[in-house]
This record gives sequence, structure tokens and C-alpha cells, in this order.
Amino acid sequence: MLHENKEEKEYVILVAVDTDSDDDSISGVQASLDELEELAETAGAEVVGRMVQKLPSFNSSTYIGSGKIEELAYMILDRGATGIITDDELSPAQMYNLGKALDTKVMDRTMVILDIFAAHARTAEGKLQVELAQLQYRLSRLTGKGISMSRLGGGIGTRGPGEKKLEQDRRVIRNRVAQLRRELTDVVAHRELTRKGRESGSVPVFAIVGYTNVGKSTLLNALTGADILAENKLFATLDTTTRAYEYSRATGKQKVLLTDTVGFIRKLPHNLIDAFRSTLEEVCYADYIIHVVDASSENRRGEMKVVYETLDMLLSGRGSSGRRNDDGNDNSVKKIITIYNKIDKLTNPDDRLGLLDKRASQVLQVSAKKRIHLEDISEAIDSLLREDREYVETTISYKDMSLLAEIKSRGEILEEKYQEDGVWIKAYIPRQINIYH
Repeated sequence: MLHENKEEKEYVILVAVDTDSDDDSISGVQASLDELEELAETAGAEVVGRMVQKLPSFNSSTYIGSGKIEELAYMILDRGATGIITDDELSPAQMYNLGKALDTKVMDRTMVILDIFAAHARTAEGKLQVELAQLQYRLSRLTGKGISMSRLGGGIGTRGPGEKKLEQDRRVIRNRVAQLRRELTDVVAHRELTRKGRESGSVPVFAIVGYTNVGKSTLLNALTGADILAENKLFATLDTTTRAYEYSRATGKQKVLLTDTVGFIRKLPHNLIDAFRSTLEEVCYADYIIHVVDASSENRRGEMKVVYETLDMLLSGRGSSGRRNDDGNDNSVKKIITIYNKIDKLTNPDDRLGLLDKRASQVLQVSAKKRIHLEDISEAIDSLLREDREYVETTISYKDMSLLAEIKSRGEILEEKYQEDGVWIKAYIPRQINIYH
């Protein structure tokens, strides 16, 4: 019998397997579990315990060993847990066998992340992307008449498409997946038109990337007054937002576009990467990258590693189809400004000495919330733009006033004088502008 799901409070135990032979690897596992606990709390659960087992590899049948399953069963009873969450994505067999052995609700990290995305999706595109990711994930886990998924009940993992869809056969779900892909294709086509509009305007685009909850939206709000939701929680915002940022300099105004993107995280589910690819690829189309880091995070190095691994995957994944400069060079290698945010939380001045990034062209230290050193960002942007512009001193004839307007719009005029044969200028101009045609 089908029924609507009811929101329930989950009391969960976190379970992880440490497959690293390094004795110090347990600290990495605990950091991952710390993040999983924050994910669980964001999804509405309360963590009542943890369990880590060191193994050469995951148990292919039950994720953890039989001895740990027995120990975990006692812990579930003792702590009054209503379910467990594993730190790794489980295969359908692992999820079914573990749930049967423990007689409790079994969730994995992917399910929790998908649940958070379902709760936070606001736009039509975001909802389409989340539903697609959820259905792809759950489709592979339907067995028989959906018995394994019927155990879910309410709570985490049941938002979005809902249990009614899960109880339908694979054919119906695949048809829905195909429909979602068609709808997202239309969204992507619209996004491409928007991108081409930006390129025709030739306003430089900076993609803001970073680990989830590092303050990207807060930074965008502080710079542009965008009024985007900015909360101290994981994945508070999912939708890509582009805003104009205009700042003053000695030679006049400079305008660039800042694009906020969805936050990265460890073990970002492949289904999410696939579903959100059109959104994540905003990074590929940007001219530059602003990498925001939480300076106060104890695991900021690990978080930066995750961001760069995800960036490398996205940029290299486009290959020869990626955006190219007029000179034919691949634009997948982009200049980066790394911004260490939340420096107001660093009580020891010495802590700021280690805020470095070898991959970045420039490294800044700011507090978006307290508006500390925000002026450094415009200077860093200006510096990058100048690096990619050519210094010229030339005369533009009066019949080429459209060229002068383009230079003013896309470049930086340092000095101009009106003469008999035209306008003499001293300027930095983008290399794509041909002034000698």
C-alpha cells in the first residue's frame, strides 16, 4: 500500500571504513566523519554515535565486517538510533544486506547529500537537477518490487521525488529520467544563449568557487549587494547567480561579472556532478577563477585539495570543446585569485602566515562578513586584467569611433587627447581587439 512520507526525527550512528595503511589516516577519516555529521545535522538528523573499522578494503557484501555489524547492532539499541549513515556510497547489495543484518534504516553519504539538495533547491532548474540525480541514484537500487527502498519510511532520503515514484517499475522511472534530461537540455540551451550574450559584451567573467560554506555567497553579497541567501550551513545555496561588480579606479570605472557556483565537497556524488554539469560548467566558461577558502577551517588544506581536484576534473573534462581564446590556446588553464575569507575568526596573528596557495596568481586575506580588506579584491582583479591586456599608444581616427567605444568598454584608457587626425590614446586593451585593421 502506498502512502505519503511523514517527516521524522532521525537519530543516527555514523559508520566509516578506514582503508588507508597509514597509521595517521584515522585523523583523515575523523575529519570526513566531522563533515558527515554536519551533513546529517543539515538534513535534520541528530548524531548519537560513531564507528570506524580499519580494513584493507570495503566488505563487498556488507561494507563492514561481521564482528563490527554485531557491535553496531548493540550500539543502535544502546543509543536509541533509528538508522545509520555510512561515509561512503553503498552498492545496492551492501545497503540491502546491512539493513537486513541490523534491522534498521541504512543511508549512505550520497543519500544525505541528495536529500539536502532536494530541500534547498529553489529554482526550476535546481529542482530538475536534483530530481534527476535522485532518480538516477535510486533507480540502481530498486530490487524486485522495491522492497529494499520500502524500508526508508520518512525522514532523510525521502524528499524530492518521493516513495510513490520509488515503488513504480524501472521503465516508468527511466521515462521520467529521459523527460528530465530533455527539460534540462532546454535549460542548457537558454544558458548557452546567456553565455554568448556575455561574450558578445566582452565583460570579463570571474567564477567564484570553493568548498561548501566558506562564504562565497556572503562575498558576492558584500561586493555587489546581490542579497543572496547566506547561511552558516552546508549547501545553503545551490543555484548559480551572476551579478555585475563595478569598482572605481584612477582611470575610470571597471565592470566585471561575478558568478557564484554550488559549493564543492568530499566525495561529491557522481550523479550530482552529472545532473549539475551545466551549472558547474560555468567555471569552464569563466575567464578567471576566484577561489574562496575558509581561513578559520582546521582542514582548509584538505578542502582546497578537494576544490582543485574538482576544478581539474571539470576543466580537463571539456577537452578540445572548451572555450578558446582567439589565439587558439586552450582556456582550460585559468588564472586564480585565492581569497582566504573569515580572517576575523583568527585570534592568533601567526595563523595568517600560513595562508598561501602556489596555484594562485594572487592570494588575499579578507572577511566578507566584517568587510575587512574588500578593497584588495578590486586591485587583484585589476592586476589580472592588466596582465592579459596590451599597452598601446596610438591614434584612433574619427571614422573609427566605434573602435574607441569598444576600447573604453573592454579596456582601460590611461590618457586621451583629441587631435586633428583623431583621438590619441594611451591605454591597456584586450589582446583580442585589433586596432591595426
